Amino acid sequence: MAPMHSFRPDRARVAHEVGATVRLALPLVLAQLAAVGTNVVDAVLSGHFSAHVLGAVAVGTSVWSLAIVSGIGTMMSVPPSVAQLDGAGRRHEVGAVFRQALWLALGLGLLLWFGVRHAAPLVDLIGVTPTLRHDVDQFLLAISWGAPALTCYFALRGLSEGLSMTRPSMFFSLGGLAVLAPLGYVFMFGKLGLPPQGARGCGIATAIVLWLEMLGFATYVLCHRNYRGLGLLDRFEWPHLRRIGGLLHIGLPMAVTLLAEAGLFVATALLIGSMGEDIVASHQVAINVASLFFMIPLGLAMAITVRVGNAVGRGDARGVRYAGFCGIGLTLATQLLSAGVMLGLPHLIAGLYTRNDTVIALASQLLVLAGLFQFSDGIQVASNGALRGLKDTRVPMAITLFAYWGVGMPVGWWLAFRHGHGARGMWMGLIAGLSVAAVLLFVRFWRSAWKERWRSPPAADMIAPLPDVQPDHLEDYRA
Repeated sequence: MAPMHSFRPDRARVAHEVGATVRLALPLVLAQLAAVGTNVVDAVLSGHFSAHVLGAVAVGTSVWSLAIVSGIGTMMSVPPSVAQLDGAGRRHEVGAVFRQALWLALGLGLLLWFGVRHAAPLVDLIGVTPTLRHDVDQFLLAISWGAPALTCYFALRGLSEGLSMTRPSMFFSLGGLAVLAPLGYVFMFGKLGLPPQGARGCGIATAIVLWLEMLGFATYVLCHRNYRGLGLLDRFEWPHLRRIGGLLHIGLPMAVTLLAEAGLFVATALLIGSMGEDIVASHQVAINVASLFFMIPLGLAMAITVRVGNAVGRGDARGVRYAGFCGIGLTLATQLLSAGVMLGLPHLIAGLYTRNDTVIALASQLLVLAGLFQFSDGIQVASNGALRGLKDTRVPMAITLFAYWGVGMPVGWWLAFRHGHGARGMWMGLIAGLSVAAVLLFVRFWRSAWKERWRSPPAADMIAPLPDVQPDHLEDYRA
């Protein structure tokens, strides 16, 4: 067995890996920022329409975001599946995976369409003001029509990103953002002969943009020479339960992981909501800044998934280590910059959002805490991305559930309400949960990178997930 210390990184290969990861990640970071930008556009247009519509869209967006996270998480099974086949030199088998991914996307999209249209119990649980209820329902009914387009769009994104082509994701996300602003203005305010529709108009505009993005991406994939020879639509295939089951086996744990993380932040916001308007406003400022900076490690994590998946497809254990550890190191470097900005300029950043001195002071305290958890947040999302490249998703799901809800939320609640630390206590809980997740996920990848026996992905007609990593029961791979 080759000892761990026999792996001595080669500077040239490290530089190559870092460069390849950056080239993949930059378009993905911009694509994620564009996705965040759609929420900003909706909020700005709604706020200019009326405070009532802004409130209705804010509540409706909270419900819709659960559908988005569920859809994106499940469809994140596509990039590593395609990347492993691409790395193995079996691009001719990608078409079979993609056709089943489309069936999965269609079925999931219809399920989310139905769920969003029947979200009344969830809206009741949130405790929406009765005066907002009608507009919230109208927003959800309208935007629900975009659910099938959303899931099919991410099937197309997964195909392209798995093939290491990430620029289309950037182009179509930015294009959708550019179209949303004027389209939302027309439907919400009633232009070009249309009646003003407020929150419903916002939902209609977003749904239309989702369909335009999906159709544009589909046209690009079918026509561009980079996708020729993949046999994407060479023949019609009915849903194959075993193949779709293999994708679900990988994707559903990722959806649960994303929901667990999103749920932690939503629950934190709801608990802070009982602490007063100034505290709520300060939390909103800090979480908005942290969310924007989070798009950088998230884009890097998506690139790491592809690089690790390629190495698995090649059967290259050393390549897996280079891809994973270089990606995690690169993420830490970007987080150092993010932390420096938040720790060094908290008052300046908060002042960009408000002129209320009380809110600025409170938000500055939370931004300092946000700066502290940048490193934990970066390690956990990058390690999770590396594990996705191995198709290792079930144990990471358990880790995140434990870290966020077994550690983060109890610690936050205890510090906030038992020890009187208020919003700062809840944010300390976030630090605790993210730190535990970071340590456990990094250790998981470390053990997997050194102990897993790599093999090529299964044939397209036998699509199934790679077995869960069980390092202590597998032969060590000789580097």
